[in-house]
Amino acid sequence: MQKLLLVSQYSLGWKERVGRNDDPTILDREEGEGIVAQRKHLDDFLRGRTIGRLEWGRTQLEVSEELGIAQSVISRLWQRFQDDGNVSRCYSTGRPRITTPNEDRYLAVTAKRNRRSTASDLSRQLSSATGTTVSRQTVYRRLGHIGLYARRPVRCVPLTATHCRLRLAWSREHALWTPQQWSCVMFSDESRFSLQSDSCRTFIWRAPGTRYHQENTIERHRYGGAGWLVWRGIILGSRTDLHVQSVTMTGHIYRDVILEQHVRLFRVSMGAEFLFMDDNARPHRTNIVDECLQSEDITRMDWPAYSPDLNPIVHVWDMLGRRIAARQPPPTCLPELRRTLLDEWCNIPQDQIDNLILSMPRRCKACIASSGRHTPY
Repeated sequence: MQKLLLVSQYSLGWKERVGRNDDPTILDREEGEGIVAQRKHLDDFLRGRTIGRLEWGRTQLEVSEELGIAQSVISRLWQRFQDDGNVSRCYSTGRPRITTPNEDRYLAVTAKRNRRSTASDLSRQLSSATGTTVSRQTVYRRLGHIGLYARRPVRCVPLTATHCRLRLAWSREHALWTPQQWSCVMFSDESRFSLQSDSCRTFIWRAPGTRYHQENTIERHRYGGAGWLVWRGIILGSRTDLHVQSVTMTGHIYRDVILEQHVRLFRVSMGAEFLFMDDNARPHRTNIVDECLQSEDITRMDWPAYSPDLNPIVHVWDMLGRRIAARQPPPTCLPELRRTLLDEWCNIPQDQIDNLILSMPRRCKACIASSGRHTPY
């Protein structure tokens, strides 16, 4: 009897601390050596037994002792039965939504019209239009229900109608090339690595699978900065040494260093089937470069302008950049960055480079599917 009273007193004190529960069918029990409150809902049968005994004139204390239920629980259950004649468990419907379906549609339409709006901007626009004030988290949830999430837009080079037409024609011409044909092509490119990177983080609202849609991309040229300009070439099963220089690429450097010291060696070893791919950068198209290619009998592959997504070596640049960024500690000066570039270039597995070259048929098909516009590569 004494223990049961202690349980009831503890239960009432606990209810006062956390607030009275509207559900009277909470069973508080004694457990172990100390007194603890174990919250457990009574089943329908036990509720009926409790009310039946009380209707027959039993006291709440007697029913509590007989069924092992705290007297406070029986008191709340009996009071509810007298108020509305119902002892079934009440289920809460939860907090009502603060926005209506029309307001949810307004958020979706506004986000799609201006995909660079932040969640705070959308919240303010909703408040101004409808008078309903919501938090940023609510905006995220509402847009997430229809498949819109905040993601960084893809940065792509600007493409004109002429660029798209030439890219499409080139992709159709090379879409059926075999791996044997691609194995004769040396892909080359230059890239700049610096101690600082582009840290701009801009988010847009987009649905899954729409990453490369026109409205979800930001067209921009490469950014500059102090660092090293590097050149390299890849071919199925092999690669050139990494050339690192501090000055910009010129036609004379491209001829005397790149073509004479790197490309010519592969042309000699592979024979007449060798194809050399480079982009349409101005130093690559000077007269002295064309004369050198002709004198060395090096066949240059036709390449559509503004097509870094078709060049598998761009992904090798990304691999090299990730390896440098993962260095602990990272390079802190230009000489250290140069050594890191040379080391990590040698550490890239050749099979990963080969897989990128063998992806060329898929790249061509993706370009055809996008009608010459940006592809996922």
